[in-house]
Amino acid sequence: MANFNKVLLVGNLTRDPQLSYLPSQTAVVDFGLAINRKWKSREGEDRNETCFIDCRAFGRTAENINKYLHKGNPLLVEGRLTFNTWTGQDGSKHSKHRVTVENFQFLGGAPGAGEQPAGQARQGQNGPGEQERQVEQQSGADDIPF
Repeated sequence: MANFNKVLLVGNLTRDPQLSYLPSQTAVVDFGLAINRKWKSREGEDRNETCFIDCRAFGRTAENINKYLHKGNPLLVEGRLTFNTWTGQDGSKHSKHRVTVENFQFLGGAPGAGEQPAGQARQGQNGPGEQERQVEQQSGADDIPF
């Protein structure tokens, strides 16, 4: 029987991405996502639950996440669940699940486009795709009749 390991999450970054590099000079970024769930109990009370997920991305994906995202930004990630084990300095065994990001999608408005919540964009940076949108607007790409 075939196996399948696919994760789709939409949440907000719990901290600024932390970029580092492997000895091979491949970029690696670690960040956390908070995924909120809201529902009503049988008694009609509003209930909330938050799930905190650690994520890791590599290469160009890692560089783009580090460049454009900050604590509090919404993000959709697609990836796979990985399981890591290690031995601590005191000899104790540790383990942890993490999502290895394969694809992602920026959510919300582009940083720098209108008023954004605090912490959404670093001053002086355009968001991803901002330059392409400006070129399309100048070239009249919005005038396509279909």
